[in-house]
Amino acid sequence: MYKNSRIQTTAGMLVIAALLVSCGSSRSQDNGGEEVPKLQPVSFSIAYAAGDMATTQALKAVIAAYMQTHPHVTIKDTSEISSNAYLDWLKIKDAVGEFPDLLEMRDTEAFAAAGKIAPLPPELVELLDQPVEVFGQVWNAPLYETPPQGIIYSKKAYAAAAITRLPATYEEFLAVQEKLEASGITPLVAGGKDLFHLGFWINKFWIDDVYADDPDWNARKTAGAASFTDAGVLQAVSDFKMLFTRYVDKGWQNIGDNQTISYLVTGKAAQLYSGPWMFSPIEAADPAFEFGFYAVPDRKGQVNVTGLPSLAGWSFSAEAARDPLKSAAITDFLQYFFEPAQYSRFLSAINGIPATKSKAAYPASEAMNEVLRILSDPQTVKSRMMNNWWGANTLPQQFRNWYYKLLEELVVTDGDVLSVMQEADREYDRQALEEGLGK
Repeated sequence: MYKNSRIQTTAGMLVIAALLVSCGSSRSQDNGGEEVPKLQPVSFSIAYAAGDMATTQALKAVIAAYMQTHPHVTIKDTSEISSNAYLDWLKIKDAVGEFPDLLEMRDTEAFAAAGKIAPLPPELVELLDQPVEVFGQVWNAPLYETPPQGIIYSKKAYAAAAITRLPATYEEFLAVQEKLEASGITPLVAGGKDLFHLGFWINKFWIDDVYADDPDWNARKTAGAASFTDAGVLQAVSDFKMLFTRYVDKGWQNIGDNQTISYLVTGKAAQLYSGPWMFSPIEAADPAFEFGFYAVPDRKGQVNVTGLPSLAGWSFSAEAARDPLKSAAITDFLQYFFEPAQYSRFLSAINGIPATKSKAAYPASEAMNEVLRILSDPQTVKSRMMNNWWGANTLPQQFRNWYYKLLEELVVTDGDVLSVMQEADREYDRQALEEGLGK
């Protein structure tokens, strides 16, 4: 059951009591002259990955609403859209002494091991439906459950290309691309200017050809029992290269994630591979635009998607956790964030899937209903992106970004897949050795 921001447990009342400090004598004309304690002013900083505009706007709305009803609390939003990957941006903030008090954490294991973040308070853990532990502690309160990614397509473009049936295999998906191209429209737009967006397709093929059958591939690679020259990896990378060479808008390197929507709604491209967080921005850009969603099947017709719980979400910095005032204020803010009414508004804005035991609900669109159907289908194989595994399956911390850039260069230079994957082997081994992974 949810707790509200006044906290109903005895332990919670003791935490909030730390905030109730008299700031001089204050009297209210409505309470018969009784002395009323004031909440001591407190401030904390917050940061999250700001590349996705729908989520960014939804979070800013929550922060503004909280401060309006909690005027003694100042939340300093330090998030910014950066050309650096989010991990690199956080490291820069840490290096200059500006590590956020509350942050969206995606590299939990590394930051927890370094002592930069703190475990969640029990009153927050108990709200979560599937809390994930590492080092025997829960470090994250997920903003939402991991959604599947798939094709967001223009119904008008599909109709114009005489596509009357959604693809049941990857070969049929490629046939759809041929029909779209023949009809005179660019089949796919990709926001390759943002490295994380490039990762959507990279991980789609990795899940299909590697992780769906071998979820412990990362651990085997670290142990020297797997290689980037394995058949599954070579297939995944070859498929990625072919798709981007053949069917993706040629300007993909200069297109930002938030620009892909305009390509879709204006008819410059027929499809976008992304997640349900894009549905609301598409509807806002053109309420009359009709679109559908489906997961791209593999060669056997199997649907494999992201969908397993992730070691990511809201985390306390270790420094903030040691400050009773900040810790109490952050706890109160997160309880507010997860209150059913507030959480439903946030999820509705991004078409998110609740991560809490009490399932916040909102009206689902046709496309969102398909997302939910995919997740609930017992035949769907759920997996994780390459950097979202932990324990023995942890990637070297810098490897993901290096690898994404390597595959970008592979496409641009028309490189040789085998040679490039041999280079990936060498770099992975170097980074793993440097970080002491597998020991």
